Amino acid sequence: MIQPVKASVFLFWDYDTQWGGDRSRSATGPKDWGHLEFENTERLLEMQARYEMPSCFAVVGAAALPGERPYHDPDQIRAIHAAGHEVASHTFHHDWLPGLNQQALTKTLTKSKDALEQCIGARVRSFVPPFNQPFDFPARLSFSLSERRTAGPDRTDQRRLCETLYEVGYRFCRVAYRPMQRRIAEKILRRKLPKPSELEQVAGVTCLRTNAAGFESASVTLLERCIREGKSLVVYGHPHSCSDSTSPQRFDALETFLQVVQEQRQQDNVRCLLPRDILQEPVHE
Repeated sequence: MIQPVKASVFLFWDYDTQWGGDRSRSATGPKDWGHLEFENTERLLEMQARYEMPSCFAVVGAAALPGERPYHDPDQIRAIHAAGHEVASHTFHHDWLPGLNQQALTKTLTKSKDALEQCIGARVRSFVPPFNQPFDFPARLSFSLSERRTAGPDRTDQRRLCETLYEVGYRFCRVAYRPMQRRIAEKILRRKLPKPSELEQVAGVTCLRTNAAGFESASVTLLERCIREGKSLVVYGHPHSCSDSTSPQRFDALETFLQVVQEQRQQDNVRCLLPRDILQEPVHE
């Protein structure tokens, strides 16, 4: 792979709406934060405009249909697109992908893509899986016993997901699988070992592995490493979490992070990209 001359920053927002709250896999059950998704996104758009920071909003397709908050707001989704941000799919109803068979997977990917494209009047080529799953990807030595146990034999793993994404018309996927050797090392050291990301290709789909959730000091430290190595920081948050004062995705942490990124851009150390910007770059087979 040809390395970029400077580091890249990819900022994602997982725009779940109440569809995601209803399908929370938390032990405490469904959540009622759907309204915060819309209210906080209004502030996010203002903040990102101030720092000239593009981002990719991974949107649940059903939210683009006519209807009321906290489940729908097609006008806000069009505003996200009009502001220059990328709109990606996050399935149709914030589905847990490992539990879907081939037919159900094709259906949610197609319905979400169609709904979003009709809403914004532009192609949707990028995809972000809810819950960052599937993790199961034997070809990269990543195995998820919980997915295999819970979803059964006719489950969706990373390979099937990318094959189906390509067939439906997507060309980018954010991934989160972790090879076994890293998981073992993390267990021994009792801490996460985030690494800069590089482009890879799975079944014709360009992929980037997420390596930072939230905007606290660990993300800034990883950004510094990405700058040294000329690789990518893939950071994400949820709009509804930005107003939680205890969350690493909170507004004040985000603003500090954006200030650091802006300083590094002014020094010509980083470029801020969207998934659609990289689809023509060479990637690993």
